[in-house]
Amino acid sequence: MPGLMRQLRGLGGCTTPIRLDGHRTDVHTTTGEILHHLTASDLPAGHLLVRCNNRRTTRCAACAETYRRDTYQLITAGLRGGKGTPEEVATHPRVFATFTAPSFGPVHNRPTRGRCRCGTQHPADAPELGTPLDPDTYDYEAAVLWNAHASKIWARFSIYLRREVAKRAGLSQRAFKEHARVSFAKVAEYQRRGAIHFHAVIRLDGPEGGDTPPPAWASAELLTDAIRAATTAAHVPGPVIDRRAHTFAFGTQLDIRPIRTADLGAGTELTERAVAAYIAKYATKGAETATGTLDRPLKFLAELARKSIPEHAQRLIRTAWTLGARKDLEDLRLRAWAHMLGFRGHFSTKTRRYSTTLGALRTARAEWRRLQAAIARGDQNPTADPTDDDTTLVLAHWAFAGTGLTRSEEWLAASLTHDP
Repeated sequence: MPGLMRQLRGLGGCTTPIRLDGHRTDVHTTTGEILHHLTASDLPAGHLLVRCNNRRTTRCAACAETYRRDTYQLITAGLRGGKGTPEEVATHPRVFATFTAPSFGPVHNRPTRGRCRCGTQHPADAPELGTPLDPDTYDYEAAVLWNAHASKIWARFSIYLRREVAKRAGLSQRAFKEHARVSFAKVAEYQRRGAIHFHAVIRLDGPEGGDTPPPAWASAELLTDAIRAATTAAHVPGPVIDRRAHTFAFGTQLDIRPIRTADLGAGTELTERAVAAYIAKYATKGAETATGTLDRPLKFLAELARKSIPEHAQRLIRTAWTLGARKDLEDLRLRAWAHMLGFRGHFSTKTRRYSTTLGALRTARAEWRRLQAAIARGDQNPTADPTDDDTTLVLAHWAFAGTGLTRSEEWLAASLTHDP
């Protein structure tokens, strides 16, 4: 029982761990001595239990919280420095920008002034918010195809942004690379109507990224002006369906605000802490949170009949499924991503020089856990890596054996308290 409790505690609260069957043997490369041998059947749970690491809150709240905190640290490092990023990045020009989708038809909303077009002043939790005023005239086809092309629009925008910054600095695109670099980190969020929009921290650096200071001409005002011009210019051609040619671009609602260096205070300025927390919050949420749709793929459209999801989300899914049957849209894989309303891009992305990586954060956390385990075992040199390639050969074979916990393991896991 104590061993099983330790194994479950090591999951950090994960409720849907991956169960692995197999073995691992550590062999000293010089002497051939077997230093350690582990077989899954000898573990208290009968399997090696590995965290699912799912970023969705609806799938695993514990792993999603870890992902959210890692995203927060990643964004913060690019704003304040730390974790391998110099603190000087806090002095670089940077803005927080929100890029929205175009309109596909009027929807129920909560305008800052007046009432919704339907004549009602909706409360914040009204279920009809984001749903079309007239579903029969709402452009579901364009809405799904917009989501499917959103990543391409962002890629086109990022190219144009560098061009626009160079133009305002009086430089050619080739010369621009020798003077400055555009770094960014962005996250995708679903609006209530089911359309993707992007939140991004965009920063102007020197030619080597955050390690070098930006040129004298770099400013938040120049960056803001370039973002507006690049947003207007970024258009992506879409498919022609029933003689209707689609072209996709960002919506007219574009919000750009400079980021200040002060800590979160009276709320009069957009601060580093507020930006990082805002972006991290949406890194763990998908379409299921905003629109009530599914959080896993569909195998058959008939599965929708057994799901309790809003009519608007159902129409978006059915539209994606229908479009996915077209041969000319095979590359969009709309049926595989129908549960995501057509969007198949990464939710959190960044440029290489923005800050650290999620992989580096996970490696550091794994190393800390290994060190704590070594200290608990009473190792004489806990900082030494037992799997150093110069001394140890690791022979391992693991095979998938299922997911989740048994009912008794669930009961025991629920009785554990985990570090926040």
